[in-house]
Amino acid sequence: MTPRTHSVTNQVPPLVDYDVFGQDAALSEAFARHVSAGSADEATAELRALGEAAGSAEAAELGAQANAYPPVLRTHDRYGHRVDEVDFHPAWHRLLERAVAAGLTDAWSRPDGHLRRAAGFLVWTQVEAGHGCPVSMTHAAVPALRAEPELARVWEPLLTSRTYDPGLRPVAGKAGALAGMGMTEKQGGSDVRTNTTRAEPLAEAGVYALTGHKWFCSAPMSDAFLVLAQAPGGLTCFLLPRVLPDGTRNAFRVQRLKDKLGNRSNASAEVEFDGTTLARRVGEEGRGVATIIEMVAATRLDCAAGSAALMRQAVAQAVHHAAHREAFGGRLVDKPLMRNVLADLAIESEAATALTLRLAAACDAAAAGSAQERHLLRIAVPAAKYWITKRCTPLVVEALECLGGNGYVEESGMPRLLRESPLNSIWEGSGNVQALDVLRALRRDPGALNAFLTEIGRAAGADHRLDAATKALLTEMSDLEGIEGRARRLAERIALVLQGSLLVRYAPPEVADAFCASRLGGEWGAAFGTLPDSGALTAVVERARPMNGT
Repeated sequence: MTPRTHSVTNQVPPLVDYDVFGQDAALSEAFARHVSAGSADEATAELRALGEAAGSAEAAELGAQANAYPPVLRTHDRYGHRVDEVDFHPAWHRLLERAVAAGLTDAWSRPDGHLRRAAGFLVWTQVEAGHGCPVSMTHAAVPALRAEPELARVWEPLLTSRTYDPGLRPVAGKAGALAGMGMTEKQGGSDVRTNTTRAEPLAEAGVYALTGHKWFCSAPMSDAFLVLAQAPGGLTCFLLPRVLPDGTRNAFRVQRLKDKLGNRSNASAEVEFDGTTLARRVGEEGRGVATIIEMVAATRLDCAAGSAALMRQAVAQAVHHAAHREAFGGRLVDKPLMRNVLADLAIESEAATALTLRLAAACDAAAAGSAQERHLLRIAVPAAKYWITKRCTPLVVEALECLGGNGYVEESGMPRLLRESPLNSIWEGSGNVQALDVLRALRRDPGALNAFLTEIGRAAGADHRLDAATKALLTEMSDLEGIEGRARRLAERIALVLQGSLLVRYAPPEVADAFCASRLGGEWGAAFGTLPDSGALTAVVERARPMNGT
């Protein structure tokens, strides 16, 4: 036994046994203002249950285990047969089971489906981000498959099921299925039109044999994958099942798993199609990008939601630590400079949450036939994906620093958040791709700018700094000379003005004022913690504090 030498004090209790949804004012209020009255009670109760599960000590341990024991590739069984299987720790399966049961793969079969799913995704991703990859891709595969109604009839009920049914078996005998995606190749990256994977049509209508290599294929134990390949008519979308209807394994050769910076619980693989790999065409030949684009749009919004989740968890940990830790004669949270840092982080997190849920609600409205909301999504999704994912890493770094040396230790959980934080900025198109997509929306979709102006116009006159930023943005949009070189700046300003308009309309005055003064009014430094001095910052920090009874 270790001898006891002295009493240890001033240790922060773990942030557990709290409601990740209900005790996040920014999230719960944003959800309440967008959800329809008819489903509000049921949806809120469902999210509170998920929030309590996400805030439990058990969930925290599952997240830690899933990352401590990453997936392992088995190319062959004991008899030398090729199996191409990836083994995951039981914690991974527990996390996925809860995510699927919570409806995080289904935005399509219930009222306010996208809003409810986005809020749930933001809650549950705070437990562990890696397993969110197959959750996101499964949800996003549905609109792409609808381009081929016969396939959608078979697969959509399985992809939207609330039953997690792992294992490689024919889908006809499964209660639920997961979907992945394979677009990126060695030579092209984001430039998918340079893909060299070939698709040769076979005798059976709609069936092709694929030959090629995919450089990044996430969650290789999924039941099927949407992939792009060059058919005789051009780049085409295909559904590639892991197991064929007769029970045999499709030729899906997992060459290796990527050794990644973060996202370590999730397997990202290089896969080979050997000419006997069978897939079914989705949509018309030569229309591959158009077919899969809705999947890309859905996963891009999930990138924003995933980053908002990481930001919120980082802020929650930082505020919780500062509220319990004492230094220099008082609590850290009461020190003016620390309070400024925490308030700045909280404002950034709330702005990300508000914009993410606004766009999720727009998805529901667009699905119901609103052209206005569809146009808004066309410009706002790439702008939000660009800016929110870009802000995630510096926020997590600063939140980690609030814990001092404790934040640099793995047991705190902050290093895992930090390693995870750059991913969403890269996945589904890096920053330049998103910024250029904003330009493309402005040039090709006349309704996009009108929808954007209508949205931010709802806050016109409420804050002079927001009005000035809007005017400056319009001036920038009118100057097309060298616009591509300024695309990042344009995407940033669009996202900031959108966030400002939402906070001015809905957030407490102290939050909106600090956001507009710093992000739009120029009273802000290069680092967090440089907000204009204000007595209201205490209220901003308290709003962000996850109260767990201590």
